[in-house]
Amino acid sequence: MLIDFHTHTNASDGALAPCEVIDRALARKIALLAITDHDTVAGYRAAAAYYTRNPGDMRLIQGIEFSCRWSGTTVHVVGLGVDSEHAAMLEGLAVLAKARCDRGKKIGSQLEALGFSGALEGALAEASGSQLGRPHFAAWMVAQGHVTDHSQAFDKYLGQGKTGDVKAFWPELAEVTQWIEASGGAAVIAHPLKYRFTRMKLRRLVVDFMAAGGSGIEVLSGYQSADQTTQLKRLAAEFEMEASIGSDFHRDAPYSPQLGVELPQLEGLRGVWERWAQA
Repeated sequence: MLIDFHTHTNASDGALAPCEVIDRALARKIALLAITDHDTVAGYRAAAAYYTRNPGDMRLIQGIEFSCRWSGTTVHVVGLGVDSEHAAMLEGLAVLAKARCDRGKKIGSQLEALGFSGALEGALAEASGSQLGRPHFAAWMVAQGHVTDHSQAFDKYLGQGKTGDVKAFWPELAEVTQWIEASGGAAVIAHPLKYRFTRMKLRRLVVDFMAAGGSGIEVLSGYQSADQTTQLKRLAAEFEMEASIGSDFHRDAPYSPQLGVELPQLEGLRGVWERWAQA
């Protein structure tokens, strides 16, 4: 059985339109799919409208991937089964939209200072109404011939420690987690090994996350070794967390995972997807 609780569309930084993600998921016979764009539910709403007109044998879950701060680091929390019309979620979406807008303006200003005139306007055009992010600045730089590809844009200007690596004023982990839980969703720590925390620091993240009302952790995200998956399963078991899995699909690329993840052996853990599979 294939499910995927971590996917992106071009409403944030994915390459495929929401309808294309739905078609791909149906073609792959995915049973449960969550659209979890960065800091926006626009992709889910478009996907849901399309799926209503073109239904299939799949359950579509409303989701989001929120950016937040914890212990001086940017981390991501996936919300699954959220109600985007709930007052708490509306507040959260407004806060993140402003944070991304302010960040985009600062990135544009700093690239302008390097001689890249029209960076902000160009990135906004590339975003075409989707949630503005560094990949849109990279796409504009490629289109203008300033760099040869996205990798060079990040290596020279937008990656960690570079001029365009602007730290946004993301909300705190506890606040984001509470938005998700208040709106009826399940809060899940996204790709926990991506932050490269020590085991002790990762445990502290889990403790603070659960104290804020969080309930789940991705035990499988994208490409992962068997040892890494085992490590995360043990962590989930220790804290009695729900397990989640997802491809973190963004686009078709040689080293990118495809849409859909086979259910792993949970060894006593409860899968967050059981909330919807049972229903």
